[in-house]
Amino acid sequence: MPNLHPQIEKVLEAMAQFDLKPIEALTPAQARVQMEAMAASRKAETLPVARVENRTIPGPAGEIPVRIYWPNAEGVRPAIVYYHGGGHVIGSLDSHDLVARNLCGGAEAVVVSVDYRMGPEHRFPAAVEDSFAALEWVHANAASLGADPDRLGVHGDSAGANLAAVVALMARDKGAPKLRLQSLVYPVADFRMETESYKKYATGCGILTADAMKWFRGHYLRTTDDALDWRASPVLAPNVAGVAPAIVIAAECDVLHDEGLAYGERLKAVGVPVERHEYAGMIHAFFGMMPNVDDAMNAQRTVWAAFKRAFV
Repeated sequence: MPNLHPQIEKVLEAMAQFDLKPIEALTPAQARVQMEAMAASRKAETLPVARVENRTIPGPAGEIPVRIYWPNAEGVRPAIVYYHGGGHVIGSLDSHDLVARNLCGGAEAVVVSVDYRMGPEHRFPAAVEDSFAALEWVHANAASLGADPDRLGVHGDSAGANLAAVVALMARDKGAPKLRLQSLVYPVADFRMETESYKKYATGCGILTADAMKWFRGHYLRTTDDALDWRASPVLAPNVAGVAPAIVIAAECDVLHDEGLAYGERLKAVGVPVERHEYAGMIHAFFGMMPNVDDAMNAQRTVWAAFKRAFV
């Protein structure tokens, strides 16, 4: 049995009252509705921000919706491009609004949350293309946002951390934008899904099961061969040297545990500065489980502090 933290056990007991359906038993539309309902039920106070604006920006296949958050801080601020989680199939600007607000207030940075295209309507690599286009837009338009184009970072959780890792590699390859930090919270790093944590935490650790990950993969990738493309599985990138410094957050009881840490080790092995934090007894998605899980805020504070150091 997984060694779950007592606070996580209480969260899972509360979730059982909602009669949530396994993701793999739902259609993408049903899974999106369920996730939005779960997010809406979370009652948590966030750090204050100065203002929030929804707008669209140009993308490779049309307009990309974004939500921009400005902090209560003076002067030109750093900027963070944020990619939400949800297996590249579910999730939205709304489902991750609380975390985005905290990131803005805690890191004292302009945060641009990106509503990238998702599968199965828009399969890989559509999300990657939108994500990099958004990063380039923020860099090019930083001045109009009151942000510093030379103090730029990326942040994501789960599928969003996958996208953050991939765009960091793309930015290195292109030579711009220069990123100060990539913040990867339990990233999807290897769509081959063969690590030991897939067996150890296949079930019993919340809604992200091994079967749910197979469901996400089936709706996101075009074929199983896409799992071998580094833009889907960044751990398979032929060369990771020279990419932006990273902070990697891992949950102990998570099918993605091993691949996230493995990606961090790959970066570290070629001299990329890596800050690693593993949270005992935590499950996937714990990062957003405030106020019921203390380590949710502990992990968020750790990320804010890492960005502040990177932006000095």
